[in-house]
Amino acid sequence: MGRPDKAQRAAIARRRSDAIDLRLAGVDWLTIARKLAADPTVNSDGIAYPQGYGIERYRKGQEPPEDQALIHAACRDVRKALDDRRTELNDDVDEMRALEADRLDRLFFVAYKKAVRDQDLAAIDRTLRIMERRARLLGLDMPTKTELAGPEGGPVYVASTTADELAALINLTDPASS
Repeated sequence: MGRPDKAQRAAIARRRSDAIDLRLAGVDWLTIARKLAADPTVNSDGIAYPQGYGIERYRKGQEPPEDQALIHAACRDVRKALDDRRTELNDDVDEMRALEADRLDRLFFVAYKKAVRDQDLAAIDRTLRIMERRARLLGLDMPTKTELAGPEGGPVYVASTTADELAALINLTDPASS
């Protein structure tokens, strides 16, 4: 089996999209798998789904895959489609971040010129705000160190408790139990 051609890749993408749509609609895995199966004898619509699950077996005239194999294929499709969408979203986020950085650069240039040339305090403040926004957008600021401390700056003590002790504590603080 070689690499799928353009039409086959489009059909596979359509199948994955259909699998996600069905899963989002709350359809169980076996129903999804049967609806998107290549062999009309197991396909719930009674048709051969293009590039459906078990297409290789169907083309060779073999028995269709077992339910577990169909379910596995449907799960794999949904995982792959979600990974692809996540990658697309990450690419879109990176592109948007670069666009926003370019916009901030243009605004900074205008505000900076006015701040330096006119020594305008409002322009200086605006320049600093643009710089702060750009640093947050690009992650240039050092992370803020946070520290958890107990009473008077001492250590934090952690204790385990039983379910009964926890229930008793909840009942003590629950205004409805009064």
